[in-house]
Amino acid sequence: MRFMIIVKATADSETGCFRPEQEAVFAAMATYHEELARAGVLLDGTGLHPSSKGWRIRYEEGDRRTVVDGPFTQTKELIAGYTLIQVRTREEALEWTRRFPNPVGEGMPCEVEVRQLYEAEDFEPAVSDATLQRFRDIGMG
Repeated sequence: MRFMIIVKATADSETGCFRPEQEAVFAAMATYHEELARAGVLLDGTGLHPSSKGWRIRYEEGDRRTVVDGPFTQTKELIAGYTLIQVRTREEALEWTRRFPNPVGEGMPCEVEVRQLYEAEDFEPAVSDATLQRFRDIGMG
């Protein structure tokens, strides 16, 4: 089972600047990710540049698409980073995420979101075996 630990953006993370006092947060994150790696459950994890360096694609009627450049104003809806883990059970994922360092600094209010990733078999029987195999062939699911 794969889970994504999602770190929500803040006004600070959206500036793209790192203050010296954030060193403690980075050190705690490095330690945590080293523990995940030693346990063999870490698949990936990184921070994201601020939304000012990103864009969205808006799908419109027909086949029209519009590019909307960042920054995006609703910080609470943005992602600042993620950690992707693979574990045997939901309970194991919950235990790892309880240990996730506070991404804004200990003692500060914050929350991270955890979501399970779909596996190819989760789409059966809505998706044909041939289509599922195409996803598996490219390493998805």
